Amino acid sequence: MWEGRQPVGPGSVAGWRRWITPSAVDDFVGGGKNFWSLYSLECLEGKNNAATMRLNQNTMLLGKKVVLVPYTSEHVPRYHEWMKSEELQRLTASEPLTLEQEYAMQRSWREDADKCTFVVLDAEKWQAQPGATEESCMVGDVNLFLTDLEDPTLGEIEVMIAEPSCRGKGLGTEAVLAMLSYVTTLGLTKFEAKIGQGNEPSIRMFQKLHFEQVAASSVFQEVTLRLTVSESEHRWLLEQTSHVEEKPYRDGSAEPC
Repeated sequence: MWEGRQPVGPGSVAGWRRWITPSAVDDFVGGGKNFWSLYSLECLEGKNNAATMRLNQNTMLLGKKVVLVPYTSEHVPRYHEWMKSEELQRLTASEPLTLEQEYAMQRSWREDADKCTFVVLDAEKWQAQPGATEESCMVGDVNLFLTDLEDPTLGEIEVMIAEPSCRGKGLGTEAVLAMLSYVTTLGLTKFEAKIGQGNEPSIRMFQKLHFEQVAASSVFQEVTLRLTVSESEHRWLLEQTSHVEEKPYRDGSAEPC
């Protein structure tokens, strides 16, 4: 399943990973002036509240179907294996990275003020197996990016359910709802999802979450859906996520309830 630049069917060729190539990662880690380093620098210098995006490094969100935890070095090997998939490479228009480069990207994502990233765990598996590692329960990730330097209330959201056996079970939906509810407390009120034009399941999912189509790109062959969180939408969002618990998180210390 890619929902919002993630696979549930034909995926989007756009997305944050289309910029990620081995040379781009090397430039980023080495301080080169590429898209990512310049964009992150602008966000850090231009957004006073952007640093709040990193608050999730100590936060875990516990839902009925998913558990969201910060993306740490523990998760990199599994993520690296996922991204060896030719299907995921095609859907994200990305090139394979070495394991070392994936670790470098994890460190950069953790520190960037313009990103909020959670790894999605299968809650049933995580809770049913005391002592299970988070890596063994990983099914995908959910991300929120500040993409407009002029509007700090706008974020772009995407979710990936990479494990085929976990698709079509509502994990992506709950992950998106939990993320939306979480980041609205950080001052975001408008959200966009960019989805491949042929990815009807993903488009329907976001429409069920009250997103409306506002644009279409023939270049990237994707549609843009947007949600503006009004007072009534915020109440609805709180109702949908009333069961989600926010708990403290520290690397390797999260334990099933």
